[in-house]
Amino acid sequence: MPPLEIDCRSVKQKLDSGHSFLLLDCREQHEYDHVHIDDSRLLPMSEIQERVGELDEHRGEEIVVYCHHGMRSLQVTAWLTQIGFTNVKSMQGGIDAWSCEIDETKPRY
Repeated sequence: MPPLEIDCRSVKQKLDSGHSFLLLDCREQHEYDHVHIDDSRLLPMSEIQERVGELDEHRGEEIVVYCHHGMRSLQVTAWLTQIGFTNVKSMQGGIDAWSCEIDETKPRY
């Protein structure tokens, strides 16, 4: 089984190279409104079970999930893998790591 996590530098490389994948933010709306990574799609962990059908078109594609520190995204990644998504990873450290290592203009909270 492939690893369930990816580091934020690798995610940044994928974005910079134009690699096709879904960047999924599983935080809540107010967190997303405060700070998010451009081109990410919000689907809160609290709503994902009801709204998972919205991800059907991405079932065979690569999905990278992120949250604040990497705990919720790891849970979402594990759940999506259990229900048949084949290429899902959690971004280690979440947007907090992204703010520290990739884009210091992103506010931390």
